[in-house]
Amino acid sequence: MRWRSFVVCMVMVITQVEAANAESLRAALAAAYNHNPSLNAQRAATRAVDEGLPQAKSADRPTVTGDTDFGVTVNRSNVSGRTSNNPFGFGITINQNLFNGFQTRNRIEQSEAAIRGSREQLRNVEQTILQSAAQAYVDVLEAREVVEIRRKDISFLKEQLRSSQARLDVGEGTRTDVAQSRARLGTAQATLAVAQSTLQTSEAVYFEIIGRRPTRLNWPTGPVRLYAKSLQSGLAVAANEHPAIRATKHAVDAAAFNVKAVEGQYLPSVNLRGSASQRYNSGSRGVNTSSASATVNVTVPIYQGGLTSSQVREAKEFLAQNRILVDEARDQIRSAVVSAWSSLVAARANVIAIEGTLRAARLALAGVIEERNVGQRTQLDVLDEQSVVLDAEVALVDARSARITAGYALVAAIGRLNSKTLGLNVRHYEPKEHYRAVKDLWFGLRTPSGR
Repeated sequence: MRWRSFVVCMVMVITQVEAANAESLRAALAAAYNHNPSLNAQRAATRAVDEGLPQAKSADRPTVTGDTDFGVTVNRSNVSGRTSNNPFGFGITINQNLFNGFQTRNRIEQSEAAIRGSREQLRNVEQTILQSAAQAYVDVLEAREVVEIRRKDISFLKEQLRSSQARLDVGEGTRTDVAQSRARLGTAQATLAVAQSTLQTSEAVYFEIIGRRPTRLNWPTGPVRLYAKSLQSGLAVAANEHPAIRATKHAVDAAAFNVKAVEGQYLPSVNLRGSASQRYNSGSRGVNTSSASATVNVTVPIYQGGLTSSQVREAKEFLAQNRILVDEARDQIRSAVVSAWSSLVAARANVIAIEGTLRAARLALAGVIEERNVGQRTQLDVLDEQSVVLDAEVALVDARSARITAGYALVAAIGRLNSKTLGLNVRHYEPKEHYRAVKDLWFGLRTPSGR
């Protein structure tokens, strides 16, 4: 009894250690969220778009320039002879725009809309990466199980070959039985090689997306709590929340403000300019001059050769294009939701059906083997029934994989596949942190992260 208790305890410890070493899908998704290069590149692109706001605001701020010069002047005359001096000076100029046809205000609004759109694009890329990571995780699981199924099939076929040879040796079998068993074994070995190749490819994709090699993986249940309750509710959620649709709407806003900004070029502009300078040896040696001025300049556009008119028409066409893209995005997302929903429903039903098929096939195989042993069935019947079992086992793995990936595809299609809804154990990236850090900066070359 003591030895039995010891063995049970050791089994429990080993099981717990293996479970601790196994990588869950949530951990894999967290790794992809933190380290995937495509996602990190999109975050950098979003930060770059944030800089459009201080650039737009700069038009309302003064510009200050300084200048200096140094030269040599030589004069010759028949009275004073040759004279020379070294004139030099310096000055400062300040320009402040007072009015530019509301262009600055509209450029600021355009930048704000572009920033909101870039955040939605980042959300969309995050969804794509997390969905790809889930697909990569399940693909490795599926490939590993298929390899294991193929190996078990080879073990079974080797046993059948041994059994056929033994029966031939005692005069109860035929050479045909042996040849059939050997042929099936050869085919199974070739199929195993293909399955192993598929596994290597899946592991390479896993490493590419998630950033590390797969260890022990466990079958996940999928994000069931995030599923839409019905197809219609999923379509409604996607229409309101999907980042691809929201990004195109923000693009429309940005294009509309761009039209207004370009039209502002037809309005007058008012600028205040102040300057001060100091010059030495400006006319002759020892002569110094100082000057200062302040002017208000009003510029009224009359005709620009048709350039501004063309720019306005161009901006309006871009606005029309972006409005069309909103409808296109809606149609694409609607199609994705319907496809994912249908795939999930079909995959669930497929799993149940194949599980029943597999149970029946295993019972049939056991019966055929018994019947073969008493001479009522042939070796070919056994091999054929084993092939049915094998196909059902592979089909069940494929159906389980399809059920999980269809679930993640559905959550992504309705726009809710992100680190927060999945509850990943990560530091969630907040684009607003960088936005708040740079939106009112007047100067500085370093990024908020110190680069």
